[in-house]
Amino acid sequence: MKAIRIHEVGGPEVLKYEDCPDPSPGPGQALVDVQAIGVNFTDVNTRSGVNPPATFPMTPGREAAGVVSAVGEGVTDVKVGDRVVYCGVTGSYAEKVAVPADVLINMPQGLDARMGAAVLLQGMTAHYLAYSTYPLEQGDSCLVHAAAGGTGLLLTQMAKLAGAYVFATVSTDEKAALARDAGADKTIIYTREDFEEEVRKATDGRGVNAVYDAVGKTTFDKSLRCLARLGCLALYGQASGPVPPVPTSSLPGSAFLTRPSLGDYTATREELVKRAGDVLGWAASGELKVRIGGTFPLSEAAEAHRQLQGRHSTGKLILIP
Repeated sequence: MKAIRIHEVGGPEVLKYEDCPDPSPGPGQALVDVQAIGVNFTDVNTRSGVNPPATFPMTPGREAAGVVSAVGEGVTDVKVGDRVVYCGVTGSYAEKVAVPADVLINMPQGLDARMGAAVLLQGMTAHYLAYSTYPLEQGDSCLVHAAAGGTGLLLTQMAKLAGAYVFATVSTDEKAALARDAGADKTIIYTREDFEEEVRKATDGRGVNAVYDAVGKTTFDKSLRCLARLGCLALYGQASGPVPPVPTSSLPGSAFLTRPSLGDYTATREELVKRAGDVLGWAASGELKVRIGGTFPLSEAAEAHRQLQGRHSTGKLILIP
């Protein structure tokens, strides 16, 4: 089979399209013939060395959809022929992947592999942020950074479903239009506007109940200052770099600061099935609109990384084996 492997960390050019042995499922595993692969910023961090792999060579990627072609001993949750999607298991940049069967989610009718791979990881991330990390309620307000990205567009929609007023930061007028289409009440083009100033002005100085920040270093200080009393800053990514150590004395208004991750919000099979069920069901019904910003052959994974890392993409990027 073909797969993408890296033999060292570095730029997109270290992603090599290679022949690899076909995997076979061990006990508790299922073999998935991959039809679509989600590209995520965590893949960029692995490849670039921000979160380097423990060993080389390795196959990046943590999200894919396809069809079960074989099952190992003891597997009862899925069977051969099931259409499934998964995330959180490394190695998805490949034509075939053997994964633990208990991470596989059956896709509902009406959802194809591309849409499944486009929505699961980022959709569940948006789900835990809006409904668990800071559970938004009618009348709350929040600030969503990178609102035209894959997670940002989904998070904006879920915040609106919860009844919140959404401030959205984006880099261009085109991305502002996408954020508004997703339901954002006020878009802030951070390349020419100060988002802290705009949020403070629009809220008469009160600030917002929650800031959802996947950017990190370049937005962190201003994000903190956007919080209302007892507000929550959820730092769920670091696209611009890691945030330096934060003294607790810098937290304003008895604010809460958390560094959440999807694994902690899907730690049990029950949690995973519930979040995935909501996200996939909403996507299948059309209640949640999923934007695929670009589709690339698996062999062109490097170009997908360039577009994602350069912030040239909107919505989700997909690889097709």
